[in-house]
Amino acid sequence: MKFLVDRCAGHRLAEWLREKEHDVVESRDLGPDPGDEQLLDLAHSQGRVLITIDTDFGRLIYRDHQKQSGLIRLPDVPAAVRIQMMEQILLRHASDLTDGNIITVRGYRIRISRML
Repeated sequence: MKFLVDRCAGHRLAEWLREKEHDVVESRDLGPDPGDEQLLDLAHSQGRVLITIDTDFGRLIYRDHQKQSGLIRLPDVPAAVRIQMMEQILLRHASDLTDGNIITVRGYRIRISRML
């Protein structure tokens, strides 16, 4: 699977995904922060699922109808737990990601918002 990991989601998570043989780009390697809209555009143009802790992406998708290729939001998941939660997402919800849905993790709860 292809991912774009927002700088706020962490380098350790990106490295773990690479170890699992996923195609991963980190936003921090792209230079200065381009902003949420451009990051979402980049992920969509490359067919990548965007992983972030930022909650503003939901507004861009739902209110502004910005195109996307899947989104994982980890707004209140501590860094030490992110890999564990990503493992659960990949095991149980990989098809939801490839369908361009939005997955939000709050604590240990995973919620799927299906995009039409």
